[in-house]
Amino acid sequence: MSQTAFVFPGQGSQFVGMGKDLSENYASVHALYEKANQVLGFDLTEISFNGPEEKLKQTQFTQPALYVHSAAMAQLLTQRGIEAFAAAGHSLGEYSALAYAGVYSFEDGLRLVQKRAELMQDAAARNPGTMAAIIGMEAADVISLCEEAGQAGSVQPANFNSPGQIVISGTREGIDKAIQLAKEKGAKRALPLPVSGAFHSPLMQSAGEAIQDVLKEIAFSKSRIPVWTNVTAESEQEPEVLQDLLVKQLTHSVRWIETIESMIESGITRIIEVGPNKVLTGLIKRINREVNVIPCGTVEDLEALS
Repeated sequence: MSQTAFVFPGQGSQFVGMGKDLSENYASVHALYEKANQVLGFDLTEISFNGPEEKLKQTQFTQPALYVHSAAMAQLLTQRGIEAFAAAGHSLGEYSALAYAGVYSFEDGLRLVQKRAELMQDAAARNPGTMAAIIGMEAADVISLCEEAGQAGSVQPANFNSPGQIVISGTREGIDKAIQLAKEKGAKRALPLPVSGAFHSPLMQSAGEAIQDVLKEIAFSKSRIPVWTNVTAESEQEPEVLQDLLVKQLTHSVRWIETIESMIESGITRIIEVGPNKVLTGLIKRINREVNVIPCGTVEDLEALS
């Protein structure tokens, strides 16, 4: 029997209309969206299903929308008898992974995600910055590049997404210098990303400090399955450690390549991407061509998997 892991996507996977087919076909999903609307205090259903896109792309709406969609799909998979032996999430997706693993309730996770989004936006306003994708360079070369560009402004690797695709984060001056250096050093592409802040960098320090107080108000339980975390790229189940790593996640790199490699080394043979779009599926295929990776974000995907 294949050892299955669920992975949950983060910001950038959203699209207008996501979850609408699930809500229309499954009463349990419709009820979950209704509950989410009550917890959040605004109509997430309307924004997720009908947009407009510009509104859905705003962090305070994107993050709850992705969390609820992933929770809905995970619920449907469980109802079909499809369970995971392990879980991981990319950035925001780590919150979805922890909810699935029983670390906290759906409602508490949603409150956390809503607050996280608000704090990240506030930190971005206080400490303006941006991000860029570096395509076609080795990880060690990108790390070196960031150190050199750091003379112009703060910059560091934010997401080690897949071999040859690394996202960097920092001040505009630091990012501009890094893009210039990347092109000089032979990167295939080095392009700024349309984001509102320097996520996964020290510029998010105020958000990290503030979210500690929020996390203290939420009851964390021991994870019922191993969850691979962004900060360590290793499995963890202890509530106090998981809580601490959520704080660090805001200012540290997402070590996605190492995470997937470690999960496969542990015996995982099938990975299901639980959420909208197929971003993680594409990344995982570039990390390891042998592992069986399956996107599951729509009714059609669910039917094919079942």
